[in-house]
Amino acid sequence: MVQGGKPLSNEVDINVPSVARMYDYYLGGKDNYEVDRAASEELLKVVPSTQVLAINNRRFLQRVVRVLAQEYGIRQFLDHGSGLPTQDNVHQVAQGVDPQSRVVYVDNDPIVLAHGRALLEENDKTAVIQADMRDTDGIFGNAEVQRLIDLDEPLGVLFVSVMHCIPDSDDPKGIIRRIADRVAPGSVFVICQLVSEDKATRDFVTDFMDTSTHGNWGRVREERDVHAYFEGLEILEPGLVEVSTWRPGEDAGPKQLTQEWIEFGGVARKP
Repeated sequence: MVQGGKPLSNEVDINVPSVARMYDYYLGGKDNYEVDRAASEELLKVVPSTQVLAINNRRFLQRVVRVLAQEYGIRQFLDHGSGLPTQDNVHQVAQGVDPQSRVVYVDNDPIVLAHGRALLEENDKTAVIQADMRDTDGIFGNAEVQRLIDLDEPLGVLFVSVMHCIPDSDDPKGIIRRIADRVAPGSVFVICQLVSEDKATRDFVTDFMDTSTHGNWGRVREERDVHAYFEGLEILEPGLVEVSTWRPGEDAGPKQLTQEWIEFGGVARKP
């Protein structure tokens, strides 16, 4: 399994910003380093909505998992690019609906593996694996995935705020299609990523993050690109939207006052 053409490593590099640790910083977490905080603050100078966007994105994840568990009966989840553990993780939300729900977290960052395993060591219905989300065969061949995920039952497949980490050369749409071909009908896909309709913003953030993370980045895209991810799937109401507006209910997060970029996507079901 590789990330950006490099073998996955168990070593935490504290000299290169990590997308997972930057996200942790924006959420008020403590599992980040000075290099992550510096990159995060630099990004805020150009796109000041970033921290609020991260908070609203996390609330969307919690909200959508609860909806899938309560209203669609999903009892197993595969969370790609899960990031560092924080409050109300996928397994906590899903198991709050049904304690028998199973969750596998997938991330290529070794710090996620270390923290995730410590958090989940007493939860036998939840696992975290270190893998590249482009490596579909490796993920589905993993022992923990085979232990917890039944491909004859509907699966909740999560790609929440991670597709912008995949460059076009690695065919992000193809990643989704490969998984859709494996899972049972009735499986539900949650997909969103950072988009901007402003070319200058797209170019700046893409270049900044690609340079900062030493190539562990794809690109900020446009809404039309996200629509392409859902081809062949049945998009559920309210459609593809800025994620804070996806069935918000009473979950009113902080208002994103500027929209240089947004988190855009939605939920769809395999027929």
